[in-house]
Amino acid sequence: MDNNNLAVRLKELRIRKGMSQEALSEESGLSLRTIQRVENNQTRPSGDTLKRLSDALNVNPDELIDWAIKEDKKYLVFLNLSALTFLFFPLLGILVPFILWTSRKGKIKNINKLGRDLINFEISWTIMLFFIPFLLFLFTKTGFIEDLSISFTLRIIGVMYFINLLYISINTLRISNEKDVVYIPRINFLR
Repeated sequence: MDNNNLAVRLKELRIRKGMSQEALSEESGLSLRTIQRVENNQTRPSGDTLKRLSDALNVNPDELIDWAIKEDKKYLVFLNLSALTFLFFPLLGILVPFILWTSRKGKIKNINKLGRDLINFEISWTIMLFFIPFLLFLFTKTGFIEDLSISFTLRIIGVMYFINLLYISINTLRISNEKDVVYIPRINFLR
């Protein structure tokens, strides 16, 4: 760990959170002088000090230590394409991206937004997919749909699979062109 980077990173995070040194001292339970020494690169903080600082700043300790958040467009594309595992089983479209996202969360530029949006979309899509047969059955019993056939149900499910595939493909191109991803409609389960 480079002390100079840590000092700069600590000060940058503290200012970004709108905290004074005094407020950070109070929030972390560390002395004001300790905060000043770390920010002025006069001391190397212990593990406990790093933990307290990261807790007070509401950041992962790795985020405090790692100054450079890497830019890795290939990994973002890979993360986005991992959602295609829904083709094998719908829950895999949630699980595989979640594992990939959490393994690099906070370490790659734009991964947090992509991971949250993608997983929220996949959770929403999976819930809708599992409820469609139930809703179609309910609509036939209430008279909204007169005749429910298996082919009609399969066509609706096929359209849902196509929409999911289309979103993943379009957003893969958007990532490659360095544009923001758009996954709507989605329910924000992860914030």
